[in-house]
Amino acid sequence: MPGPPPDHPQLHVLRGNPGKRPARSPPEPARADECPPPPDHLNAYAREEWQHIAPELYRLNLLTILDVSALAVYCNAAAQLRQAEEALEQMAKQDPRGHALTIEGSAGSQVTNPLLRIASMAMADMRRIGTQFGLTPSGRLRLGGIGPLPPPSKFNDLLG
Repeated sequence: MPGPPPDHPQLHVLRGNPGKRPARSPPEPARADECPPPPDHLNAYAREEWQHIAPELYRLNLLTILDVSALAVYCNAAAQLRQAEEALEQMAKQDPRGHALTIEGSAGSQVTNPLLRIASMAMADMRRIGTQFGLTPSGRLRLGGIGPLPPPSKFNDLLG
């Protein structure tokens, strides 16, 4: 879908509605009573990432029962990045040139290490998914202003 993502309806309330279009409220998914535990299928690195960010996302009301799978994908990408970086570090220690950015290809020439592509794809996945959860500065700006609505005031009708 081209164009920017739609604004949250609460942002329309805060900004006003000059177009007088009716505001649509998104469905509000259920929220667990406490921060959900990491899914069983996550490896140790992914579980560590979950434990690092899930409690804060839950505290900010950004983690509902529908978001568990998306956050698990983010955590898996973080784990893949960490594993690729560790493998590159091990290869660099064994490489006489002192780096592991290239390896010998099947024809004997130097080619880019496939671990670099894995790390790059994991970073892209983390950036894309993390933005949706507000894990980047620009993602937090998009989520800014979303929160509980102010209580109704008897003066609301005077402003409209």
